[in-house]
Parts: sequence; C-alpha cells; structure tokens
Amino acid sequence: MKSIQGRKIVLAVTGGVAAYKAAELVRLLVKAGANVHVVLTEGGARFVTAVTFQALSGNPVWSDLWDARMANNMAHIDLSRDADAILIAPATADVIARLVHGLADDLLTTLCLARDCPLIVAPAMNRQMWEHPATRRNVALLHQDGVTVFGPDSGEQACGEVGMGRMLEPEALLAQLETFFGSGRMRGRKVVMTAGPTFEAIDPVRGITNTSSGKMGYALARACVVAGAEVVLVSGPVALPLPDGVRRVEVQSALQMREAVFEALPGADVFIGVAAVADYRPADQAEHKIKKSGESMTLTLVPNPDILAEVAGLPNPPFCVGFAAESRDLDKYAEGKRQGKRLRLVVGNLVQHGLGGDDNQVVLYDDHGRHPLAPASKVELAARIVDHIASLMLPPSQITQNG
Repeated sequence: MKSIQGRKIVLAVTGGVAAYKAAELVRLLVKAGANVHVVLTEGGARFVTAVTFQALSGNPVWSDLWDARMANNMAHIDLSRDADAILIAPATADVIARLVHGLADDLLTTLCLARDCPLIVAPAMNRQMWEHPATRRNVALLHQDGVTVFGPDSGEQACGEVGMGRMLEPEALLAQLETFFGSGRMRGRKVVMTAGPTFEAIDPVRGITNTSSGKMGYALARACVVAGAEVVLVSGPVALPLPDGVRRVEVQSALQMREAVFEALPGADVFIGVAAVADYRPADQAEHKIKKSGESMTLTLVPNPDILAEVAGLPNPPFCVGFAAESRDLDKYAEGKRQGKRLRLVVGNLVQHGLGGDDNQVVLYDDHGRHPLAPASKVELAARIVDHIASLMLPPSQITQNG
C-alpha cells in the first residue's frame, strides 16, 4: 500500500523456528513496494539460508559485522542511515535481552545500538519464555526505550504447547507496518462501513444474491485502519480474511445489515456503503425446502430498505460515501445517486472494469466535480479513496494550507 511503497526496511531474522515466516514477510513487503534488506544472524541461518532471502528481496543479505562489501566496513552504520525502520522478526528472548542491555557483539545488536531510525520487534518464543518475569521486564524496558513491539500472538507452538508467544503471521505484520507508517489522516475518526453481497432467503437452502466479492470493501476497511481510524465493518457473506484492526459484524440479509449498521452508527464520523445490498427480497420465506414440481413458480418480491439513504437522511448524518456500480452511463447514474441521496462522495465504476476482480477503475464524484483515478489494484485504489475522504473532511482553513 501507499504507506509501505518506497520504504527501506531492514529486516533482521534471528534464531527462532518462526524464521520461516520471515521469508513470506519479505515476499509481502517486496510486493507492497518496499526495499527490503535482510540482516541474518548465525542462529537465523540455521533455519533459513541467505540464498532464500537474497532471492526474495533482490538485495544482498548481511551477516558479518566486518562485511567487506560495505566500502568502509561499517554495515552497522550505513544500513540504518537511510532506512525507514529496522524490524526484528522473529525476535527471540535472547535478542530482546541483549537489546535491553545495550550489547553490541554482532551485526544486529551493533546495528540496533547505532541506528538512526525506528526499531520494531516481533517477539517469538515458547509460552513459558514469554511469561517469564525476566522477559516481561525486558519487554517493558523496550517500551520505555521507545521500541515498538508487534505481538506476540496466542496459539499452537512448535513445541506442541498452546499459549502466548507465537510470532504474528506475515500478513498481520504487514498490516501493522502499514499502520505504523500510515498518514494518520483519519486518526480519531470512527468509520462504519458495509461490504459484500446480501443473501435474501427464498427457503432454507435457496436465496437471491449477487456476485460481489467484498474485495473493495475489505480493502477500504484496511486502508481506513492504516490511516488511523477505528473501523466497524458490517459484512455480508464473503470468503475474505478480516483485515487486522477491523471489527467485523457478520450478517446475511439486507434487514440484518440495516440493523447492524444502526447499532454501530452512534459516534461514527464516516459511513461508507460499499455493500451490494439486494434491492428486493422475497415477500415470504418458505419454512421448508420448496420441492420441484415441474410447474412454473411465481416469486413475489418486496423492496429492501435503502440503508445508505436512511443514514444520509439522519438529522445529523456522518460523512456519507456511496458506491455506484453501473453497466453504462456511469456519470449520469453515479452523480444522480450522489445528488438524490445527498451524499458527500460517490465512487463509481463500470461493472465490466472490476466486479469480483482484484483490480478496478473508478471515478470519484463530489461537490467539486468528477475525479477519475488511474486503473490500479483495489488495495491501491482504497488508499487513494481514503485520502480523498480525509481531504474532504478537513476544515476549509486546512484545505487552503494543504493546497
């Protein structure tokens, strides 16, 4: 995403079994546009080789305090000087203890002591090691020294035990980094949003739905968290992982979605209606499965509530954002939706450009006109949309100051 793209990340891999996750983390960081330089300790190399990290990062791997590839033999100085952060993942109990006491007897510890950038650690160890008073004291001292700690997580461990101490999964670490580097433009804001399709039951096994994947909504939820917002996501049935830091409320039908939205709405600064809510539902739901008879069947449909219009029509509504997925005449229908429902912003797209896929092409419609965005992944478009929302929410004086 935007917060990671172009960042130089020094990733230190130490001697824990979770080192295998570091390889996937490098892949994800590079995919997000980061420039990754791996520092591999002697212990880390017992789990994953330098060849793996060099292939994934596209950069040389550093292990030796006296590496002659650095012109002045000062890798511990030069590696951090233009870095945006040093991330130690996994960070073992031993490494954490050495950091706390300011030891500098290898490349990693010397690099951390001589750094000129933020230091982040992702602990990974057995649950008893994590719970030991010495480790707890050391982690508390890290916090006092201004070091950021990501995790750990709870779950099954390599030793067969279950408890706190697992390193966060690579996807979660990436999300934490995105938030760490995020603009903060939505900090202090509460965002309520909808995503995915709704399912309107005909009988216990059949229903009316649509092909919305929920990808755009979930990407927006993640982008809002990265920008510092508190996010409540009311989601229809989708097969997507929950973005880190998002609170999800799962629903099926449009009526359930409406109820969940209004329950979450108090205190919301922004409401984003991304979900493809069914316009109609069956007037009656059969209690049992309807058996095939060979005869024609008539299904009576009744309108569903317009959740977005209801929220926008409140006496003191939040900043309301709508989505318009059209098959033709995008400008006409998207702008008409914005004016008809009195929305601050509408994100419009043609269904043939992105419904269900990973990429999209959208146009933003607001009081200032029409703003087309270049085709991009839904993740990148989500970041741009959130930036646009944040700009529209600025007081007039700040808009002038920010150009």
